[in-house]
Amino acid sequence: MAMVMMMAGICTKDLLLPPASSSQPASILTCNVPTRRVCRRAQMHSVELLPVVNDSHFCPQVADAVNLLYPEFMRIDAIVAKNLDRVLNAYASARVGTHHFGGSTGYGHNDAGGREALDSAFATLVGSEAAIVRSQFFSGTHAIACALYAALRPGGELLAVAGAPYDTLEEVIGLRGSPNHGSLKEFGVSYRELPLLEDGGLDWDGLDEAVKPQTQCALIQRSCGYSWRKSLTVAEIKRAIEKIKAQNPRCVVVVDNCYGEFVETLEPTAVGADLMAGSLIKNPGGTIAPSGGYVAGKAEWVESAAARLCAPGIGMEAGATSGDVMRLLFQGLFLGPQMVGESIKGGLLVAEVMAAEGYKVQPPPRVQRHDIIQAVQLGTRERLLAFCAAVQKCCPVGAYIRPVAGASAGYESEVVFADGTFVDGSTSELSCDGPLREPYVVFCQGGTHWTHWALALESVLEALSKF
Repeated sequence: MAMVMMMAGICTKDLLLPPASSSQPASILTCNVPTRRVCRRAQMHSVELLPVVNDSHFCPQVADAVNLLYPEFMRIDAIVAKNLDRVLNAYASARVGTHHFGGSTGYGHNDAGGREALDSAFATLVGSEAAIVRSQFFSGTHAIACALYAALRPGGELLAVAGAPYDTLEEVIGLRGSPNHGSLKEFGVSYRELPLLEDGGLDWDGLDEAVKPQTQCALIQRSCGYSWRKSLTVAEIKRAIEKIKAQNPRCVVVVDNCYGEFVETLEPTAVGADLMAGSLIKNPGGTIAPSGGYVAGKAEWVESAAARLCAPGIGMEAGATSGDVMRLLFQGLFLGPQMVGESIKGGLLVAEVMAAEGYKVQPPPRVQRHDIIQAVQLGTRERLLAFCAAVQKCCPVGAYIRPVAGASAGYESEVVFADGTFVDGSTSELSCDGPLREPYVVFCQGGTHWTHWALALESVLEALSKF
């Protein structure tokens, strides 16, 4: 039997409670949330929880998993609250007001302080000296590339310390792709990577000796990307930075932070990263930012990355963004913690259900998350295509479309996407994708509420039952 809070005339907080058995009486709880003035009023009131008939809309496998996951959901809500508090404090510090939503045209010189307020709020939020948050970043890859070009010069070396980078960075580095497009390799930058250990973790012993005098930049990829490995914790990133700096203090540490924002209560720039970069159509866009990305970190390196985005001499002082987009960037960042929390819950549910069906999952069920990605090893091309087709049927946009594998810009292998999203390519909305290569892993992410994944999983189980 589920319980729902019924209250009139006083402040309430949504509480996620484990289902009670029908033999349990209605509970009496006291709201005890002292963080805000309005909630302290509720401390003086007893809140009666009235029983409601539990008429689950989910299939049995999903309903069973949901019952097991309620305690995990409550822990995630606690992280959401801490991160939301961080956002509110950052906005207060930047004195965000409605005049910042006005936008600008042309060169962007008539911006009413929106750029500066958003940059300032973001820097405060992630614990960095500076940040550039712009709709003009095409993608996370674009933002990361600007960070790498900011830190590297001809004759220098780029060291990837977490194994091979994400597929779309391979052409930026010059590992593959068309010649004469200006890869780092073509500009005289060498590349080396430190392989991961067999268990998917960082090679800490190898890292102790990996950084050389010519290593200008060390790249740390926080998320698993298209690899079957653990995503890195902020504590692990801090440890890696300390090892890198001990060998070469001048080495610039760049963190690919895609899919990691708001999953923990600290970001890599708060623990020593010189630069980090990511996409606004992922976690920090809160599912409503229509485009964009960010680079945050030490002021000198952020300014250099800004020069790569536009041109030397222009940097952070120009660039027009329309008013409707500027408001969505502010509002999306505010919604980010909540949407990331729901995405993590959806990932936990995917792991719980698919593991119970006998599939290998990464991360395993009911373990702490460090990005929003949930990987499921499906084993065959047919199952991967069927999984994505089943998810696409449950998307709000393009449910009638059947995903087809094909070439995609920046990817080495054929890739299949299920992404019926309101924002094109948004992976903060419910979506999944995977490269058509062994062991045929699907990577699930996003979702504005965990119940969307609960509904999609029923479609997935039905599709996979045919194999």
